[in-house]
Amino acid sequence: MKICLLVIGKTDEAYLQKGIEIFLKRIPHYISFDMKVIPDLKNSKNLSEPQQKEKEGELILQQVTTSDELFLLDEQGIESSSVEFARFLERKMIAGVKRMVIVIGGPYGFSGNVYARANGKLSLSRMTFSHQMVRLIFVEQLYRAMTILKGEPYHHD
Repeated sequence: MKICLLVIGKTDEAYLQKGIEIFLKRIPHYISFDMKVIPDLKNSKNLSEPQQKEKEGELILQQVTTSDELFLLDEQGIESSSVEFARFLERKMIAGVKRMVIVIGGPYGFSGNVYARANGKLSLSRMTFSHQMVRLIFVEQLYRAMTILKGEPYHHD
């Protein structure tokens, strides 16, 4: 299985980018992984919140094929422990999912079209994190999940 993390806009903070890079180097040891950045919308200050969600939604859906499983990181998504997340990924691998796309949306969330296309929603926490911070947290959790599945000592119960 391949996993693609799709994000809106570049990571601005150097400390977050450094952390993300650490895990971007580690994850491919376990699974095919890439992180794609959809550039920030131009003139977004001139767009209403619904217009911005709609335009970002169009860009997100352009990156997804009909055979992809699409999961949104969303505050209303399913929360799980790190072990439960690892088992979720394992079930997807066993089921023969070829490519899973996980999306961190823009500041206003997702358009209705993106929600309609999604196979599910995942949540990292009931707390709210910046979209920049979520990137680091997610790639760390993906790495952790892979080490759990391999029985490696990174994760401690």
